[in-house]
Amino acid sequence: PSFETSGYITFDLGPGADLGLWSGQFEDLSPDVPRTSEVCLAIDGGPDELNATFKQWQSKGVTILREPHDAGFGLTFLAADPDGNRIRVAPQD
Repeated sequence: PSFETSGYITFDLGPGADLGLWSGQFEDLSPDVPRTSEVCLAIDGGPDELNATFKQWQSKGVTILREPHDAGFGLTFLAADPDGNRIRVAPQD
C-alpha cells in the first residue's frame, strides 16, 4: 500500500495511476438502492482542474450522481458511465 487509513487504502500502479479501495459511505441513499463499488480517476491540478473536468463531463451529458463536494480528502465528484458503473473523480495524492 502507498497510503492507508481506516476504510481506505491506495496502491501505486505506476506513474500517474493509483488504485484506491474505499469501504464507502453512501450518504442519503435509501436502503433499497444497492451499494456498488466505484472506480476513482485521480487527477492532477487541484480544485480548479477538478471543477473544469466536472463542467466538461457535465456539458457532454455524463450522468452526474453527486456534484463536486469536499469529502475530507479533497474536492471530488461522482459520475456514472452508460452502464451505471460509478466513477469518482478526485485529486491525486
